[in-house]
Amino acid sequence: MGGIVDLGALDGAVRLMGSEWWAWLWIVPGVLIGVVSGAIPGFSAAVAMVILLPVTVFMDFLSAVIFLTSIWTGGGFGAGIPSILLNVPGSPSAVATAFDGYPMTRDGRHNEALGIALAASVIGSAFSYLILVLLIDPIAHLVVKMGPTELLVVMVWGLTLVAALSQDGLVKGLFAAVFGVMLGTVGSSLMGDFRGTMGIPYLMEGIPVIPALVGMFAISEMLLLVSGDHLTDRPEHHAVGMRRILNGVAEAFKHPIILIRGSMIGACIGAVPGVGAAIANLMSYHATRRRSREPESFGRGNPQGVVAAESANSSSEGGSMATMLVFGIPGSGGTAVMLGAFALHNITAGPNFFAEQKATVYAILLANVVEAIALLVIGLAFVRFASRIVRVPVRYLVPAVLSATIVGAYFITENMAGPVTVVVFGAIGFVMRKYGYPVAATVIGLLIGNKVEFELGRSLQISGGEISYLAERPFTLILLLVMLASIFAPGAIRLMRNFRGKRPSDGASG
Repeated sequence: MGGIVDLGALDGAVRLMGSEWWAWLWIVPGVLIGVVSGAIPGFSAAVAMVILLPVTVFMDFLSAVIFLTSIWTGGGFGAGIPSILLNVPGSPSAVATAFDGYPMTRDGRHNEALGIALAASVIGSAFSYLILVLLIDPIAHLVVKMGPTELLVVMVWGLTLVAALSQDGLVKGLFAAVFGVMLGTVGSSLMGDFRGTMGIPYLMEGIPVIPALVGMFAISEMLLLVSGDHLTDRPEHHAVGMRRILNGVAEAFKHPIILIRGSMIGACIGAVPGVGAAIANLMSYHATRRRSREPESFGRGNPQGVVAAESANSSSEGGSMATMLVFGIPGSGGTAVMLGAFALHNITAGPNFFAEQKATVYAILLANVVEAIALLVIGLAFVRFASRIVRVPVRYLVPAVLSATIVGAYFITENMAGPVTVVVFGAIGFVMRKYGYPVAATVIGLLIGNKVEFELGRSLQISGGEISYLAERPFTLILLLVMLASIFAPGAIRLMRNFRGKRPSDGASG
């Protein structure tokens, strides 16, 4: 294997796709459903996939998988739409999109921001699946070798990145991240005890993550908007035009290195089960900001930030798909639903499926490339409609968003725990924003808090608490070094530049 394509299997994939042409008919409705569902905060494409899973019983296997992956592909971009227009990520994987996308909207560049996000999503998704066609074996085998210490470092790395990206300082960012991790440990512990539930039965399984995310972003943002008339107060910024959206698409292609880097980061980190999609967009954003000549412009409407976040967001789908196909391990909610579709058709994803049905695997990967192309066409039509939200007066927008989030939270939890969580975390998010604490850091901490605890417990159990165990895990040491370099290298470089810049003047004054 060794990263070389199995040409026989690839030829079989092309023949399979040609013989079952009716499977392609499911791409357009699937992508459209994904974009719409992803654009509804708290709903997500994964929920749409769960709802429509029973429909796939009446399809053949390839049609069912293509339909579900089309929803997933559309949802990857759809989640970025509310991030850009409302500062409300449609899913955890679109958190970094809001960092520069929303400031662009407030500055009247919503058309360009949506065009940039669409192009980056299309390129990221298509590029990641093409990479997987070439490298699915080595990527998957690298992921399966990751033990608890490696997974722990990746998660801590993600937390430190989102903390470092805070505009109000690293200390506040770290505090917010730790606060999120603490919230993520509410519920059942590794020993079977219940912590932080305060006797509330609804908290025994932990804080509902999606309602909490929606509350911290949506409710707090709506409270901050009530004093204005529109999302952007200048009338000339309310224009909606396809030309400006296409200008945004062209803008994304001006940053090929960022697109490729984001796609590579997303494909690799996205393969890490449970945490990849949430962290990949942050890693790509941080890498782009760190290499920029104007890092201070990030968080204030820099298009490069949107390119970095969205390319990694969409390409992370490919990484989690690789883990699911090769090992039968779902890397995200979307791939977990797809495993259900496999089971409905009496097929088990994993090593045997990958070895015996490699042509089908390649067909699924190539179909996702076609889905990305379909997303470009469908996305262009949808964003023109979605961008009109800037014309909606705040007095109508705020109650509409609040109502949608409350109702959506109820449907997610199927009880009042969802709406109550939205309101409570909306208040927490509002206070955090008021005093300069990054909401995104707390959300990521909440999302992976229980996973951090679990992998830390496994690491301590395996190592016996001995730090020398790390010497037996070279991959862990490499990840640690890369993590520390990504955090401290930018500051060290700036200090060296400042020192070199001061030397001539110091000598002249002497």
